[in-house]
Amino acid sequence: SNPVHKKVPVLIHNGKPIAESRVIVEYLDEAFAAGAGGSTGASVLPSDPYERAVARFWAAYVDDKVGSPWYTILFARERGEKVEAAARAISALETVEAGAFRDHSSEGKTTNAAAAPFFGGDSIGFVDVVLGSYLGWFRVIEKMIGVRIMDAARTPRLAAWAERFEAADAVRGVLPDDVDKVIDFLQACSCTRVGVLLSTSWIALFRLLCRAGKNVPSCFVYLGPNGILSL
Repeated sequence: SNPVHKKVPVLIHNGKPIAESRVIVEYLDEAFAAGAGGSTGASVLPSDPYERAVARFWAAYVDDKVGSPWYTILFARERGEKVEAAARAISALETVEAGAFRDHSSEGKTTNAAAAPFFGGDSIGFVDVVLGSYLGWFRVIEKMIGVRIMDAARTPRLAAWAERFEAADAVRGVLPDDVDKVIDFLQACSCTRVGVLLSTSWIALFRLLCRAGKNVPSCFVYLGPNGILSL
């Protein structure tokens, strides 16, 4: 279990708990690296230490500056709170547009960072996985409060990236796309079930890693009643 925040998701692997979404993704990336147990997928983190640090910085920024408003939008009672939180998320994405594409260079075939199709270069990387997990939720938010979080008019490069990301083989069919079902679940969701809801984005990340060639045992993980995921 999570020893500090007492929340899910938590991954149980070989009887040991690993807490927090980004930490779990990095753990899976290292535990099932290419060549380990038949895994063929490339790492989602760059091999260069500086590039790896940059990727971790932007992934943390997204989870903090987009993830926090996302939670408020979903669970705040007053519409004004939701709209204000949406404005904060939009501002954060504008910062990502201006900074992450410039700072995060490619280790793949594309040498111009601005021309790379993904944050990870020519293939999906750590920042892509973290930000990409919110894309389905952005559509839910738009229907809930009428605010488009990712808009091509404000962040054209991010909007183009989102199209490429969702069209990638590893992503298709993974992100939630039935907006009405998600909203129905939200409306019926009690506080005791919040953890299970918050785990759905993480499950999308996990499944993406599985599809990327990671030979992770039992990619069909068990999601327990408290949002505990087990391998």
